[in-house]
Amino acid sequence: MPSIARPLRSVLYIPGSKPRALDKARGLAADAIIFDLEDAVIPEEKVAARDTLRVALAEGGYGSRMKIIRINGLDTEWGADDAAAAAEMGAEAILLPKVNAPADLDALAKICGDIPLWAMMETPLGLLNAAAIAAHPKLQGMVMGTNDLNKDLQTRTRTDRLPLMTGLGLCVLAGKAHGVALIDGVYNAFKDDEGLKIECDQGRDMGFDGKTLIHPAQLDVANAAFSPSAEEADLARRQIAAFEECEATGQGVAVVDGKIVENLHVATARETLAKLEAIEKLKAE
Repeated sequence: MPSIARPLRSVLYIPGSKPRALDKARGLAADAIIFDLEDAVIPEEKVAARDTLRVALAEGGYGSRMKIIRINGLDTEWGADDAAAAAEMGAEAILLPKVNAPADLDALAKICGDIPLWAMMETPLGLLNAAAIAAHPKLQGMVMGTNDLNKDLQTRTRTDRLPLMTGLGLCVLAGKAHGVALIDGVYNAFKDDEGLKIECDQGRDMGFDGKTLIHPAQLDVANAAFSPSAEEADLARRQIAAFEECEATGQGVAVVDGKIVENLHVATARETLAKLEAIEKLKAE
């Protein structure tokens, strides 16, 4: 299960072929970085991008940000070499695009060894197999590829993302069942903070741990949306205090704001405060 000591509120894509972008990422307030060798790199630069990324990761400076490398698919001419190179770069996970079934992860694991794997969930077949994919022993994270889903499902783009709800929900259920990190898809209009906030809030309400981002300008909105609010933190503290007082005195049932507080509420409250503490540690770095 993803550790609460490792917030994943903001997961920023950075092209593996751009030294300037790779350097700038060292100072950005992202919880995780996806160093991209796939969509963000044109075919003519894909081979050279491996060396560019290798040099950047060897130089370090990314602090506690989680380092994930997205390779090209193993069905492409670059995929296998990407995987072999990524396995030697010191990344914390390798992200495979267009995962359709557990066998895709098996093939990657044969190349990458013990490195944790992440899966792009962006095809109809992958969504139908979400539970089996999430159960893979090397899988630690699932990333929604909503642009590809929109294309394959032939949907219209809607603010409420109604056409994607079935697929998103299947992945949330699968991820929660198997303790896998869940990262929502990108929001393409990187200058539209209001629209981004609506989509972040929706993803957070659904149970996603964070959101993939295409531009640094989106970081503040995502970090705020996936952080416990002051009100949530206050409620969590009061729930814990009320429950512990009832336990200590052996009297009655804990009640906060007119609502009964049970064990499950206290567990959620403690998770909220632990997440908040982990976020504050990140800010202090």
